[in-house]
Amino acid sequence: MTDERRLRVLWLIKGLDAGGAERLLVEHAIAGDRHRFDFEVAYLLPEKQHLVGELEQLGVPTHCLGVATEADPRWLWRLSTLLRKRKFDVVHAHSPLSASMARVLVRSAFPSTAFVYTEHNRWPSYHPATRALNLVTYPLNQAVLAVSSDVVQSMYPSARRRAEVLTHGIDLDRVRAHRAERDAVRAELGVGPDEVLVITVANLRVNKRYPDLLAAARWVVDTGAPVRFVAAGQGPLEAEVRAEHARLGLGDRFRLLGYRSDAQRLIAGADLFALASSHEGLPVAVMESFALGVPVVSTAAGGMAQAVHDGVDGLLVPPRDPNALADAIVRALDPTLRARLAAGAAASGARYSATFSVARIESIYREVHAGRRR
Repeated sequence: MTDERRLRVLWLIKGLDAGGAERLLVEHAIAGDRHRFDFEVAYLLPEKQHLVGELEQLGVPTHCLGVATEADPRWLWRLSTLLRKRKFDVVHAHSPLSASMARVLVRSAFPSTAFVYTEHNRWPSYHPATRALNLVTYPLNQAVLAVSSDVVQSMYPSARRRAEVLTHGIDLDRVRAHRAERDAVRAELGVGPDEVLVITVANLRVNKRYPDLLAAARWVVDTGAPVRFVAAGQGPLEAEVRAEHARLGLGDRFRLLGYRSDAQRLIAGADLFALASSHEGLPVAVMESFALGVPVVSTAAGGMAQAVHDGVDGLLVPPRDPNALADAIVRALDPTLRARLAAGAAASGARYSATFSVARIESIYREVHAGRRR
């Protein structure tokens, strides 16, 4: 690039809990080119701060804009103050509603600061008002990335034309190192050597369809199969999910672990990864499962239909069909099939190296800063 100084990049996101989009910031912080870029993060919601310490340890300063909801406009004033003080070259937003509001601020008040946006979810999953604001302000983006082609197809045509599909990635070596902890994890979770462990890593939100997953687990347990389930995640539906768990009488056959900072380690102890979602982009936990050679049994929701090759590295079923999900899990209990799927998952994991995706994102930062995109 013509300017030898490091570009200053601000990642803007709703919160820093351990969701997929948030984890990708950590992966970029690990793999990013620190000779050319300085990264910082601004997040809106102070209660969502699980990844603050990890990012700070990686040398990425974090700034909390301190509001209870994205709809509180005070965060825009605080963002403006931060932009004036720190003089960022690029703002890269990762949450649709806050991105819609920030685009107007950045492009009107800070014309020398470029604006990049990543679409992590399908548009039908957004509130109608968020979808409308996203659409109206989309022309203010100087670059748009989408985590899967399914996400792109969910956009309105006028927005779709500007989007580039980029499969994001993870630090494969760091994730694969957890394989050595498999036996320790299983012992901690009370899983016997002859039991199959099925794991879910997903926040407790509507689109994750936990009631369907719990219903499928109840059916599988009732077959008498030696299976245990664990789920790592937190979210607004925790009370409802725990009530349904109790109603179904799953007890310790399905353990709800809450938030876990060691999700990769937990996946390393599992035999299958299950997902019952109705909407998905491309979950980081699925990338991690493949990297660890753990087959994925999932609904064919959104990007999952492209990420999972049915019968090769996992099994796919229709969304909102807990019986089909249960049947697929039971099928995958067969040792021969599960071993074949595990080998396929390990091979698929190679697709998800962060090296390529981070290099591409950083080349876009250079392009928009140089004014080669409008």
